[in-house]
Amino acid sequence: MNVEPPIQAKLLQLASVDAELTRIAHRRTVLPEQQEVARLEAERNAHKDAAVAVEIVLDDLDRDIRKLEGEVDAVRKREERDKGMLTAGTVNAKQLSEIQHELGSLERRRSVLEDELLEVMERREASADDHQHAGARLSKTEQELADAERQRDEALADLTVAQGRCDSDRSKLISLFPAELLAIYDRQRAQHGAGAALLQARRCGACRIELDRGEIARIAKTAPELVVRCPECGAILVRTKESGL
Repeated sequence: MNVEPPIQAKLLQLASVDAELTRIAHRRTVLPEQQEVARLEAERNAHKDAAVAVEIVLDDLDRDIRKLEGEVDAVRKREERDKGMLTAGTVNAKQLSEIQHELGSLERRRSVLEDELLEVMERREASADDHQHAGARLSKTEQELADAERQRDEALADLTVAQGRCDSDRSKLISLFPAELLAIYDRQRAQHGAGAALLQARRCGACRIELDRGEIARIAKTAPELVVRCPECGAILVRTKESGL
């Protein structure tokens, strides 16, 4: 295939643009800002789970407190009733003994319940502190996540601008090349990453392999307009004064 040397030389510009497009695409997949967002999202979710777990504990403790308060109240009412019967003096000796015995039992029962209630309330207070701390950690992480997302969006916007510029440059360049040459270039680029490269000091700029003397001699005898390709990787070789021919 014959193509004028100046047109072949333009392939280096196209290869440079395509290399930049490849770098942009790769950067999108390994964007540090996105990795930071992912890390903070995981941290935020962990803090959310921790806060929910503490909320469940608080709900259980609140239920236990209501139950114990109800039991203490019931015991106190029973004590008040029995004391009222004693004060009224309307009970006989047998009933008096039974009521006094029951009052002793009620007092012990109330003491146990009050101790249990105090313990649960102390646990509730500690869990409330845990919940407050979990909320503070969650709020801090959410703020950090919002900042990271903004930085990620700015980085993506910069990449979009850079890609738009490269796409524009590529559109202008590809109109310069014959369809057959462009097809060879695109197929080679799709298969090996570089469609064309400079032959510099007898070395292929795509695969970086130095061509042997026999191959260099063959290329040196080839007409400048004939498209030649690297025998190792297949990239189109652009020949200039730097090629060492």
